[in-house]
Amino acid sequence: MKKTTIIAAAAMTLMASPAFAHLNPAEHGSFAAGFSHPLTGTDHILAMVAVGLWAAMLGGRALFAVPAAFVGVMIVGFLTALFGLPVPFVEPIILASVVVLGLVVALALPVPVVVGAAIAGFFAFFHGHAHGSEIGAAGLLSYGAGFALATALLHAAGIGLGLGVGRLWQGSTGRIAMRVAGGATALGGLMLMAS
Repeated sequence: MKKTTIIAAAAMTLMASPAFAHLNPAEHGSFAAGFSHPLTGTDHILAMVAVGLWAAMLGGRALFAVPAAFVGVMIVGFLTALFGLPVPFVEPIILASVVVLGLVVALALPVPVVVGAAIAGFFAFFHGHAHGSEIGAAGLLSYGAGFALATALLHAAGIGLGLGVGRLWQGSTGRIAMRVAGGATALGGLMLMAS
């Protein structure tokens, strides 16, 4: 039994091809490379959808202000990386953002819109710096437009999910479902940290 498992594992290893997490701008264009960048990292997807869920939970002006703060400050972080300004702890803070943003959804943390925007913006800076650090040979404007649009769409997906769940399961059931999603996001962040 062990011999068969070892042979199967060795065969699969030899057949595996390398995973390319980001599109090559020379082959696919700078916009496509930028657009795909946030969509190819679990940490980015979880954090950005959590921002949308939290904005949906906060409601009112937060539906626009919290995601807009994220995208706006993310662009500032992107430019900071392009100017070569070093920022410490980028990757650990990105991982922490998944946990923290998941927790604020799990706790249904009720904060003023400005505070929600500030929390989202803090983490966005580091996400943007990571995008800028990984630009490679891509064109600045088209790459930046691509990842900003993908980020906004991930926020919109979180908002849509939050509002949809709220309408589908009215009252406390919908809120509990969103809080469970937040808890799962935080747990996903912890698993990413551990791996």
